[in-house]
Amino acid sequence: MQAFGIWYGVLVVVMMIVMLYPQVRIIRRAGYSGWWFLTMFVPIVNLIMIWVFAFAKWPALDRAKQ
Repeated sequence: MQAFGIWYGVLVVVMMIVMLYPQVRIIRRAGYSGWWFLTMFVPIVNLIMIWVFAFAKWPALDRAKQ
């Protein structure tokens, strides 16, 4: 039973990295700080931030126009 717990923990960490890395990359390419991915862990705030990122002006697009 103990070995299963260790492998399960390793699997959870690997899956979190696999899921979080692309999100951080997308947020950074939009021109925001990569630390905004932490809002994903707050239940209502994560839904609000999806809408904010979707409809706000992206700083990266403003820099590309200049």
